[in-house]
Amino acid sequence: MVVTIAGEKKDIAEKTTVAKLIVDENVDNPQYVTVTVNDEFVDRDAFETTEIKENDTIEFLYFMGGGQF
Repeated sequence: MVVTIAGEKKDIAEKTTVAKLIVDENVDNPQYVTVTVNDEFVDRDAFETTEIKENDTIEFLYFMGGGQF
């Protein structure tokens, strides 16, 4: 099935979960990644059970703190 991952159309297997996609896409620092599917945040506890569907749009996000010295 075709989905959009970080702005790029890709073909992935049916029944792929968010957790599997993180591994398959070799996401850097998976322990810190936040995932959206169709602009909705996926709870980290649901990564193993949330299945990606045809035409979904997935983004991997990292929140960074910043400040002044």
